[in-house]
Amino acid sequence: MLKIENLHASVESTPIINGVNLEINPGEVHAIMGPNGSGKSTLANVLMGNPVYEITDGKITFSGEDVTEEPVDNRAKKGMFLAFQYPESIPGVTIVNMLKTALTNIEETEYTTVELRLKVAEAMKDLGLSPDFVDRYLNDGFSGGERKRNEILQLAVLNPKLAILDETDSGLDVDGLRIVGEGISNLRTPNRAYLVVTHYQRLLEYVKPDYVHVFVDGNIVETGGVELSEKLEKEGYESYQ
Repeated sequence: MLKIENLHASVESTPIINGVNLEINPGEVHAIMGPNGSGKSTLANVLMGNPVYEITDGKITFSGEDVTEEPVDNRAKKGMFLAFQYPESIPGVTIVNMLKTALTNIEETEYTTVELRLKVAEAMKDLGLSPDFVDRYLNDGFSGGERKRNEILQLAVLNPKLAILDETDSGLDVDGLRIVGEGISNLRTPNRAYLVVTHYQRLLEYVKPDYVHVFVDGNIVETGGVELSEKLEKEGYESYQ
């Protein structure tokens, strides 16, 4: 589903991503773990096409198509999704209207607000969100847990082929982590792939990865199974630096 070949990227002429190679198949969960400042979030943003970052070499292929130069909206329409580490607030734009507009553009089918409400009802219940949650302005005045649950609500509604989760566990308390973790796990299907970017092993207790990649200085330096995340939780990243 996703193939990354010799990917290099920089921001303001400073190299951040240094030759990443990675393949993700449908149904797989890949976890990217690494110390702060290693480039994990940069990789997530580069894959989604954030124009702040410049790809200086390499290639990104999604579902057999070269998307290296594709803008963000085209990648979203093809089935790519990014859950942000720090979701932005947009006063004046309700969640229900944002989701309706996004889904209408992705599926090229005109959804009414009523149809959208019915579509999100079950996902909201699973995430412990009240029925009036979607009438609130996007992340405006939200707690950290509400922002992250809103990201998973978007994941449930937009139904992407590839979900890139950029430190979705950051800022969550124990209960929030459980709700978000179980929400992600419940959305796992044989046709959807996940790239989970995280600093800690705790989210992976809910979202069981098939592969764990250690990311240091803008590149993957080791790959293993879930046991590698457990080792990192105990020993940290000192041996890689």
